[in-house]
Amino acid sequence: MATQTPAPAAGLRETKKHETRQLISDHATRLFIAQGFEETTIAEIAAAARVAKKTVTNYFPRKEDLALDHQEEFAASLGRAVTARRPGESALAALRRAFADAVATQDPVAGFSGQEFARMIADSPTLTVCLRGLHDQREHHLAQVLADVTAAPSDDITVQTAAALLGSVHRVLFHRIQTLTLAGHPNDQIAHTIAAEAAQAFDLLEPALADYASA
Repeated sequence: MATQTPAPAAGLRETKKHETRQLISDHATRLFIAQGFEETTIAEIAAAARVAKKTVTNYFPRKEDLALDHQEEFAASLGRAVTARRPGESALAALRRAFADAVATQDPVAGFSGQEFARMIADSPTLTVCLRGLHDQREHHLAQVLADVTAAPSDDITVQTAAALLGSVHRVLFHRIQTLTLAGHPNDQIAHTIAAEAAQAFDLLEPALADYASA
């Protein structure tokens, strides 16, 4: 009877790859914060992590990927919340609830990145543009999900408008969290402020989207 050794070996390889990726990411973030994103080179990151430059680019094809390494999670977050909505819950209600949960846990995906990280992004034209693109991707992904759950064409004007409205509220709140972070407010205070402001923001959408895409 053959022994099943490939699975554990594969598991060890994946663990090693994950550790290497995290090591590179950690050193990159440290260098970006210390000397700026634009000023830091891939060679410096490779040297700090004690790996080859090729290893860095294998794990992170673009330099921006080293700084914003949760891009897929960010882009899918709104669509995922709508997909997981409760029975009878609208897309707006699901997103409102998910955002409240993110604020309560001070989730970095919602914008709670810490002052040093927020400053790193704000000081980098490259990262600022990249973040703007991620917001656009998130809205596009949300539109796809809304089209699926309402059985509407992806270019339907209602789908596109709803995604734009819901995406814009999250974009505004994200930047509001970043602004308060850069101003030196502690996370607990920011969370308290944003919880109240988010309620106001989402209330503005209730007349138009209260029943839209209900499960």
